[in-house]
Order: sequence, then structure tokens, then C-alpha cells
Amino acid sequence: MIRAVVFDIGNVLIAWHPERFYDRAIGEDRRRALFAAVDLHKMHDAVDRGGDLATVVQDCARSHPEWAAEILLWRDNWLDLVGPVIDGSVAVLRALKATGVPVFALSNFGRGTFQMALPLYPVLAEFDRTYLSGDMGVNKPEAEIYRRVEEDCGLAPEALLFTDDRAENIDAATARGWQTHLFCGPEGFRTRLQQEGLLP
Repeated sequence: MIRAVVFDIGNVLIAWHPERFYDRAIGEDRRRALFAAVDLHKMHDAVDRGGDLATVVQDCARSHPEWAAEILLWRDNWLDLVGPVIDGSVAVLRALKATGVPVFALSNFGRGTFQMALPLYPVLAEFDRTYLSGDMGVNKPEAEIYRRVEEDCGLAPEALLFTDDRAENIDAATARGWQTHLFCGPEGFRTRLQQEGLLP
């Protein structure tokens, strides 16, 4: 029996496509060249693991001086990399809460960047429990992050239904015995929750 629903945040609750900002800021062609030369998503993994945004980005810029100005845009415009909110997912989250189903967040999200995002996206404060990689020092899909969620919430793996847009994160949760849903849009997730008897 499912006792709690666990949401990823990026591209499940709030869009996360930094490429869109860079297309506007420097043009699509130059953005493609930048992202081919520098793995900015991998850079950001260090932030999600608990690193300081400014320090991580500045270190990356120093390592790639030919792209330094463009890389520093990641630090200076971080909130422009995020959003908009995915309204259908917010509706699903609130529908679950209205029926009394506990809702948790499990996200690769930095400690500082989460605090930056909260005022802009107050829905982030609506979870019953929030598990952030930046606080935990470990990222999905590492097994340790799932184990620590289980330990903290006190629920058996099979009592958790987890949705994430990344297959590797879903696979890691499945391997621990969690019930899972690969997120491809809020309507598909709502249908799954209805099939489980969690939503009318």
C-alpha cells in the first residue's frame, strides 16, 4: 500500500532548461558551442551536492577562460535558468494533500539555490518533507540518498511512490523496491495516481 508520494522538482514541478536562458542571452549557435565545450550541467552537480553556487561557477570559469563570461552568467542569472512552474503538477500535488496523502520532495537541488527559489516558487514549501541533495551531500541516482529518505520517513520502500523525469533516478529507486513513475507530464502522473486509488 502506498503511504506517501515523492516528487522530483526539476522538470516535474518546475521547469529546468538552462539552455532556454542561454539561447536568449547569447544566441542558440553560441549556446550550442558553449554547452559542447563545457559540461555546465555536470558543473552544477557540485552545487546540488552542497557546493556554493558562486564558488563552483567561478572555478569553472577559471578553468575555461575562453568561455568565462558566458559561464558566469550561470551564477549571475541563476533564477532565470529556472521555471516556469508546471501548473498541472502543482494541481496534482495539492490534490494529494487535500486527500490526506503525504507528499515529499526528493530533488538534486543545492541548499543555497533552493533558498533563492523559494520566494519565487512558494509551492516548494508545501511538501510534508523535503529531501535536498545539497543538504544531504549525496545526489540521485546514488543509492544512499534513497536509503536515507527511507530511514528518515520510516516508511518501507514499497510504501513510497516516486516520480522523476530521469530514467536513471527511477531505476535506482526501483532497485531499492520503491514504486515508481517516469514523469512525462502531469496528466500521465495523475492517471497513475488514480489507478493507485490515491486520487479520485
